[in-house]
Amino acid sequence: MFRTFMAATALTAVLGGAAVAHDTSAGDAKVTIVYDQKLPNVPGKSMKGVLVEYAPGGTSPAHTHPNSAFIYATVLEGAISSQVNSGPVTTYHAGESFSEFPGDHHAVSENASKTEPARLLAVFVVDTDEKNITIDDK
Repeated sequence: MFRTFMAATALTAVLGGAAVAHDTSAGDAKVTIVYDQKLPNVPGKSMKGVLVEYAPGGTSPAHTHPNSAFIYATVLEGAISSQVNSGPVTTYHAGESFSEFPGDHHAVSENASKTEPARLLAVFVVDTDEKNITIDDK
């Protein structure tokens, strides 16, 4: 877990530069894969860093992630409202973090502000062969 925290901290420092690898904008959120690395000591697993940027009032559709995915997310700027499974809608502010476990349903993910932007960094540990790491509800 310490290594995941350190990777998230390092990725946060890199985000100011030109680390953009892949942009998959959906809805009101801009989603950019900023890091993708196979884990040398965990065969078949990779770590992916995903930057999610919300305009004021921006939202993401309800979604799940692959059953292999463990996610550690940190709010970098602003405030993000999130609801996982049937839990309460919780607002996380810059510097606060939360996790999503394999099989969780992310029912709400949105900018808590109508006037300020918000950004979060989600660090995934996921099967290397997973190509679609976010599956929107139908």
